[in-house]
Amino acid sequence: MKEKNKFLLMIIAFFGCFYLPVEILPFRNPIFEALTLVRWYAREHVLLCLVPAFFIAGAISVFVSQASVIKYFGAKANKILAYGVASISGTILAVCSCTVLPLFSGIYKRGAGLGPAIAFLYSGPAINVLAIIMTARILGWEIGVARAIGAIIFSIVIGFIMHLIFIKEERAKEAGTELFADRVNEPRALWKNALYFGAMVGFLIFANWASPQDGDIALWTSIFAAKWYLTIGFLVLIGIMLFRWFKKDEVSGWIQSSWTFAKQIIPLLLLGIIMAGLLLGRPDHEGLIPSGLIEKAVGGNSLLSNFFAAIVGAFMYFATLTEVPILQGLIGAGMGKGPALALLLAGPALSLPNMLVIRGVIGTKKTIVYVSLVVAMATISGIIFGSIIGGIK
Repeated sequence: MKEKNKFLLMIIAFFGCFYLPVEILPFRNPIFEALTLVRWYAREHVLLCLVPAFFIAGAISVFVSQASVIKYFGAKANKILAYGVASISGTILAVCSCTVLPLFSGIYKRGAGLGPAIAFLYSGPAINVLAIIMTARILGWEIGVARAIGAIIFSIVIGFIMHLIFIKEERAKEAGTELFADRVNEPRALWKNALYFGAMVGFLIFANWASPQDGDIALWTSIFAAKWYLTIGFLVLIGIMLFRWFKKDEVSGWIQSSWTFAKQIIPLLLLGIIMAGLLLGRPDHEGLIPSGLIEKAVGGNSLLSNFFAAIVGAFMYFATLTEVPILQGLIGAGMGKGPALALLLAGPALSLPNMLVIRGVIGTKKTIVYVSLVVAMATISGIIFGSIIGGIK
């Protein structure tokens, strides 16, 4: 199939999802929930979250030299710098477990080591400053602090363990890329690339700036009032920089690379969202797995309740910030504080759509190990946290 036809097919599929008339369909749960979740994702996350992420990933592939990625994130890179930067990336990128995928794929395919790439993959959606603040304010400062510390430690530890488990493959990859390591010959000054990527990230952040809630600080409300002015400002800045600093063939390569990421990721993502909606439904709506069963299974602080919370969190799709009100409802229904933390540490960083795409990037074996590490560490952290909170009370 020609690229033009693929693009038209994808556009038709997007608008089909966007205008899906789920209200008039004669059937209801769980198929209704699956289709409703797909429509919600198409309306809320594709144009302003996923599409900018594809363009950022495409820009990484075209505008950042392979040598630079290898130098700062490759196997021979300074480990403190590589893991340090990757582990705090979420403080800048307020993205969900699906929006981070094109960015992860971009740096990994460009030569980043598995460890730093995995640390970035986990931290992108997990270490979201706003989400942590909301967690502390709504669910209690104890869970907020535990989530912040746990997410940073998780990203580094999981990334490093992945590096050790697959160290033979990492060394083989290192041998295949070492010729590029010292050839850092950027066509533009570093500050120009940094400003360009900063503008793209700024567009992504402010285009998705959430509406203020009762009790939010004045600055948050002021930024929301000016979000579209800021978003358009960053878009204009991106256009000026592209016109002044980038060659025509680079821009064409950027668009082509972004399209390549879209072709690889979107079909798997939509399939995963349909499956997640079918099995788990949406907040306050039933899928094949009854929500009452979940609520009963995550009470207390047992190994089983923490493990079950981590598993449910790993497979369920959470848009940025939605995990907080969902957990508020679950805690009100009897969920323990330990399982709540386990879900917070596993949920935002993973989802069924996320897993399907990761498998396409790093393979089945690495994906299984990564998911298993996240679930295991979330379970253990939940047990420890629940015991500490129980002991204090």
